[in-house]
Amino acid sequence: MAASVKVAVRVRPFNSRETSRDARCVIQMQGNTTCIWNPKQPKETAKNFSFDYSYWSHSTEDDPAFASQRQVYLDIGEEMLLHAFEGYNVCIFAYGQTGAGKSYTMMGKQEPGQQGIIPQMCEDLFKRTSENTDPDLSCSVEVSYMEIYCERVRDLLNPKSKGALRVREHPIMGPYVEDLSKLAVTSFHDIRDLMDAGNKARTVAATNMNETSSRSHAVFTIVFTQRRRDQLTSLNTEKVSKVSLVDLAGSERADSSGAKGVRLKEGANINKSLTTLGKVISALAEMQNSKRRKSEFIPYRDSVLTWILKENLGGNSRTAMIAALSPADINYEETLSTLRYADRAKQIRCNAVINEDPNARLIRELKEEVNRLRDLLLSQGLSRLITAPAAEVNNNHVGVTLMPADPASSGAPPTSAPVPGEGPASERDPASLDGHGQLEEFPGEMITNEEAVERLKETEKIIAELNETWEEKLRKTESIRLERESILAEMGVSIKEDGGTVGVFSPKGTPHLVNLNEDPLMSECLLYYIKEGVTRVGQKDVDIKLSGQFIKEQHCVFYSYINQNGGVAGI
Repeated sequence: MAASVKVAVRVRPFNSRETSRDARCVIQMQGNTTCIWNPKQPKETAKNFSFDYSYWSHSTEDDPAFASQRQVYLDIGEEMLLHAFEGYNVCIFAYGQTGAGKSYTMMGKQEPGQQGIIPQMCEDLFKRTSENTDPDLSCSVEVSYMEIYCERVRDLLNPKSKGALRVREHPIMGPYVEDLSKLAVTSFHDIRDLMDAGNKARTVAATNMNETSSRSHAVFTIVFTQRRRDQLTSLNTEKVSKVSLVDLAGSERADSSGAKGVRLKEGANINKSLTTLGKVISALAEMQNSKRRKSEFIPYRDSVLTWILKENLGGNSRTAMIAALSPADINYEETLSTLRYADRAKQIRCNAVINEDPNARLIRELKEEVNRLRDLLLSQGLSRLITAPAAEVNNNHVGVTLMPADPASSGAPPTSAPVPGEGPASERDPASLDGHGQLEEFPGEMITNEEAVERLKETEKIIAELNETWEEKLRKTESIRLERESILAEMGVSIKEDGGTVGVFSPKGTPHLVNLNEDPLMSECLLYYIKEGVTRVGQKDVDIKLSGQFIKEQHCVFYSYINQNGGVAGI
């Protein structure tokens, strides 16, 4: 089913930087129309853009026109969640310059009424599944969270995942991230804890434009599976929906953000991926207006971001885009660019289909055909045929000839004969191998032996993941949680006895160090326990690892003694 990408724009209040520079608002919204005028050319006519939604969040909640976090979710998030329940793939992504409010719209804050689309959607998902009263229907939810930092993919949920993950493309499944952890969750509490852990692991840094600027693109994915047992056929069928919620890093100018060194390199990679995203959106928009649709080249692979979002941008997905806008005159060029970006995106059409089991689709289509034929017979006054015995009805139709069960009676080859294309490559028909160790997998497609082995391993890994039971997935999720907590404990982050990470609190009776930082938000955020006996502090081969210009490899040593009563005798 072809459907256009839904596009919304949202304007935020002035931030402290804009207020200090006495910025003026250059945006007005009326209904679904957004107007912007050039502060350097006040006599010019304002430029108008029309979108599915225009959210005015520049004022306070007392303003009747103010668009709250809840309003944005009800318009966009709830609709996309309903599509997920129908069995469609879904994607929501936020775009805009750095500091425009993308992360606030997608994630928000943990205060009441400040939650963004992602936590509200997750909470609503479990609320709806808990209300299910159909005994033949069961649901399961799995989540993954990754960031794309400097064109490299990193798993935000699995602490054992080291280095960049590889992006691959399967002929059937399409693009996917190899070895990305997919954790089973059973409640909103579980998903909130994982989301919080992933957000803390994201790469952020302060720039002149934004004190907590996202330096990476974050993709939070929910795999929602609905299993139904058909009582008439005793078959189990599935509908699987993949919900991709994307918080893009902000586009930025080096002179405005003050980026230098590592920040400058990060900004260059961010702008590269967003430029590629713009090219893909433009190419897809032009393809809709062009007669030569198949001849258009879409540069998905020019960036990891667009490669991963390939299906969501122009394939099998219901997609929505939220463009975050700065209202200030000092950001006029960037805001106008964002509006043009969003205007092109609304021209894209995605061919979304319900991801249901082939058996389920066949059963549904057969039932529809039966109902259609019943109605047709009833309309013709032939209701007698509806209740006729199967043998009688079959006599009025062309019979089906069945193949004999005995291969010898039909002249077919015996079952022990080798079947072309099956078994190990060394046992295949020699005609399938050429003189250079190549196999013909499909007619006209030649692949080397190494490629065949690689593709076999890839497919076997996918099959193993698909065959995992729900209990195995829960056990894997629990082991990753315990691994994360053990790593945090080694780093000195305090943990409750029940295993829940709660931040920093002073333990009683246990000697410890508290970190101090010139940034008040980072100060006293880590505890370093001094264990019984010897505790070495420094940068290399130590118990407490610290970093800094004046920290030596072997910086200092603490000796802790315990008295007979179990208390600390001295350090």
